[in-house]
Amino acid sequence: MRHGAVSMADAHGMYGVDRWSDGAAVRVEDTVAEEMPVALVYNGFSHAVMMATPQDLEDFAIGFSLSEGIAGSAREILDIEVVEHAHGTEVQMQLAGERFAQLRARRRAMTGRTGCGICGVESLDQLACRPISKVGATGMLDAGALQRAQAELQSRQQLFDLTGAVHAAAWCSFDGRVELVREDVGRHNALDKLIGVIAAQRRSFNDGFLFMTSRASYEIVQKSAAVGIAVVAAVSAPTGMAVRVAQAAGLTLIGFARGERHSIYSHPERVH
Repeated sequence: MRHGAVSMADAHGMYGVDRWSDGAAVRVEDTVAEEMPVALVYNGFSHAVMMATPQDLEDFAIGFSLSEGIAGSAREILDIEVVEHAHGTEVQMQLAGERFAQLRARRRAMTGRTGCGICGVESLDQLACRPISKVGATGMLDAGALQRAQAELQSRQQLFDLTGAVHAAAWCSFDGRVELVREDVGRHNALDKLIGVIAAQRRSFNDGFLFMTSRASYEIVQKSAAVGIAVVAAVSAPTGMAVRVAQAAGLTLIGFARGERHSIYSHPERVH
């Protein structure tokens, strides 16, 4: 059961600005993307506070739970309620008993930011021990699908068109059709929102590929591998750590996917 969904209108606001051009200023109204503290609460216990765009928060909560290994499937999240407070929003979830017991055993204080670090890791020792998920077999990607996905995604970025301030994560079929899009000021949040809606709709993570409008960071690759996404494409560059994790996970990582050009950094056998 879900309650209290936040609308598109809450994701942006109007602000007066002095816009300079040709040496003169004009007072105008500008559309600005919003971000706010979002507390993810499991069975009454606050686990994380993330800075996120207040849109698609139920998807965000499901996706975060899956990509961080808190839940194994969307069915283990028994209830979701979005509760607004004066200084932010809580997403209150009821987690299945065994999963909640596991979470309590490893519960830690964690604060996320717009440019998130490594969610859920307190120390370098924990990072070194964090397992790399292995992705399975998946379909083949036509190289032309990258160009089609990028072109279609440009017309589906509603919040970006209004504000110019958010990233998008798109779920695409292997022929390049954009099937789902989620946006957020944080690229990792946009991905979690996308993971959440894919899971909520009970789609298979083997039936398509991820297209990001950002760079491909370590966390983008780690979260994708955690849920079984085997092909990740991004319009910008990957980091070295992202490439190494993709190689170890068996994940196909594509960077600089712009127009007819792209670079494949790991496991090119899925692209023809």
